[in-house]
Amino acid sequence: MNVLKPHLQTTIWTLLKGGATQREIERITGISRHTIRTYQQRFAADPANCPGVATDPPSQTAPPWPPTSGPVAPPLATSKCEPHRAFIDAQLRLGRNATAIYQDLVDLHGFDGAYNSVKRFCAQLRHKEPEQFDRLSFAPGEEMQVDYGEGAPTRMPGTERWRKPRLFVATLRYSRRSFRRVVWKSSQQVWAELHEQAWAYFGGSTHYVVLDNLKEGVLKPDLYEPALNPVYAATLAHYEVVADPARVRDPNRKGTVENAIQHTQATALKGRRFETIEEQNAFLEHWESRWAASRIHGAERRQVQAMFEEERAHLQPLPATRMQYFTEVQRTVCDDSCVRIDHSSYAARPAPIGSKVLVRLFERRIEIRELRTQALLRTHERVDRPGSVVLPMAERVFNPSRETRYILAQARAIGAQASRLCQMLFAIEGRVGQRKLWGIVNLAKRYPNHFIDAACAGAMEQGVHSYRHVKALTERLVADALAALQAGTPTQSASTLTQQHALIRSADEYGDLFAHAATATSGGTTSPTPTTEIAQP
Repeated sequence: MNVLKPHLQTTIWTLLKGGATQREIERITGISRHTIRTYQQRFAADPANCPGVATDPPSQTAPPWPPTSGPVAPPLATSKCEPHRAFIDAQLRLGRNATAIYQDLVDLHGFDGAYNSVKRFCAQLRHKEPEQFDRLSFAPGEEMQVDYGEGAPTRMPGTERWRKPRLFVATLRYSRRSFRRVVWKSSQQVWAELHEQAWAYFGGSTHYVVLDNLKEGVLKPDLYEPALNPVYAATLAHYEVVADPARVRDPNRKGTVENAIQHTQATALKGRRFETIEEQNAFLEHWESRWAASRIHGAERRQVQAMFEEERAHLQPLPATRMQYFTEVQRTVCDDSCVRIDHSSYAARPAPIGSKVLVRLFERRIEIRELRTQALLRTHERVDRPGSVVLPMAERVFNPSRETRYILAQARAIGAQASRLCQMLFAIEGRVGQRKLWGIVNLAKRYPNHFIDAACAGAMEQGVHSYRHVKALTERLVADALAALQAGTPTQSASTLTQQHALIRSADEYGDLFAHAATATSGGTTSPTPTTEIAQP
């Protein structure tokens, strides 16, 4: 045992005699509790022979504690500002500084003190109003708060890298029961799917959901009429939930979920790493049911799980079907009254020709809506075959437009048979067949006109009126002509050569063919090939 100085032994004896506990003696003297306990046992065994301990009768008054040491300090001087305390305090509450208050004291109250005296006095009186928060109360099943945070480091699939995924937390405002999931990437659809998973986990949906202004949920923040993401808005409407975005830079509106995220990061995920994101999700679900839900909430003084059981009955029932997600695109109504989606045409009436419409692409159907009001105009089943036309015959437009006249003029420039075929296709299909007409006339950019014209004649003879068939016939005619040129013809004497015949084409046509073949072979522009007159038997 350490031997203490006599005055410390006297202090311990005095405190023990006065009924002080070991903890109080330790706090006052700074001596360890083990040493105090040892001296307590020693005093109890031999109180009269303890060195440094007085043996006066019990009636003696103990010395005062704590003993005064040194001269007594003089009382503090009174500030010259003290008579003006009320005035200075009122001015400080108005937000005025010490300089302005000093000037008013001199002018209005005849103050003869220094400015520094006013400055020191103002520093003592200056009020800092604590930040106040309204504690809101909500009925069971009324509100859910959602937000994103950061999860624990997780190994990225197929790599050795570690990365923190996004942590989604949805917390019921009444019971504080939470749903937690981590995801690698977020999008409009992922954000909506996480809400669906949360409502399925709770067994019902709330009337309101409070979120901040992240792009997955809010396209344009506004205090009175925020613009929600279309997919998110459709999901909320499907579950009959109303969104209540918080003010910009006002996270206290959703303080419940903010605290839930901090609680998750500091308690459940701190210092942990996970090999897969599924492993982290399984751990979060176990931690929520085993520890977070069974805790006693500090503000409510009730168990979270017990409050959730009370709230469960007040949640809205889930709809019979899950949300069908979609993507939105804008399209212009063509002059055939259709819109083009994935190389197929869909009727868009009553949308006027040339107007822009909003098209929602679902997995098995499409919806055509008015762009400004998003009113539903048409619904179609999606077709799997590209090039299909979903347009009733009664809605087809057969009067030629300026585009139609332009296409037919190009067809007449190719040849009579091409013009005849294009007119026939327009008469059969109307404006919706103009895509085929464009395909036929654009063949002239790659092949000579007379081959295209001959192919159109062959297509009409065979009764196959399609662009693909005309293209195949044109390619075959060009290939046959090139093969004949490469094979050559047997040498004949000049006397036996026939120079004029109905089957012999002009030299200009063959020259055009040679120039085109040389260009296609070399991949660039070549000099004109000299024409040669070839006789055909």
